[in-house]
Amino acid sequence: MKIWSALLLAAWLLPARAEPLQERLAGPELLQQLRAGGLVLYLRHGLTDNSRADRTPRVDLNDCGTQRVLNAAGRQMAAEIGAALRSARVPVGEIIAGPLCRTRDTANLAFPGAAVRVEPLLMYTANLTAAEKQPILRATRALLTQPVAPGTNRVLVAHGPNMMDLTGYFPTEGTLVVFQPDGGAALRYLGSVPPTLWPQLLR
Repeated sequence: MKIWSALLLAAWLLPARAEPLQERLAGPELLQQLRAGGLVLYLRHGLTDNSRADRTPRVDLNDCGTQRVLNAAGRQMAAEIGAALRSARVPVGEIIAGPLCRTRDTANLAFPGAAVRVEPLLMYTANLTAAEKQPILRATRALLTQPVAPGTNRVLVAHGPNMMDLTGYFPTEGTLVVFQPDGGAALRYLGSVPPTLWPQLLR
């Protein structure tokens, strides 16, 4: 509870300022850092069915029929990303997913049987006003910067537009974006693992 209270406090205090990031593909060094733990892994959900848009402004979080959802390839992608993390011996602790079906499903498919906490403040930002986005971006920044215990990694399963709003970087679906939290306000970006990069990293 103390950690979560600190996150909520940081969500209100930390600035939501865009800091454009240039994508850096992960290599063996970052993989070793992931194995050591203490990092935050921001995972954009898997591939989606773009023929089905979110039924804004009346999305029902309990009804996937009102939302854009994972397609068959996206469900397979989510499972493969989880399998790749396990094959890479990357320790995963806290798993936090946004409230839409595509983020919850990605988390559950990637980490079957694991406890997944659904966080409303990881809601999709693309359909929101600038004012509505602010608490989401501040909470996301807090989750990306709050320290993680060595030996485990925090996973956030969320959306591309949210990362774009926060950092100026728009990851493709299924991309893992890795941050080094230090308890401050600055985002320390270490690198990204697009889904197609896992076979190379695991050689």
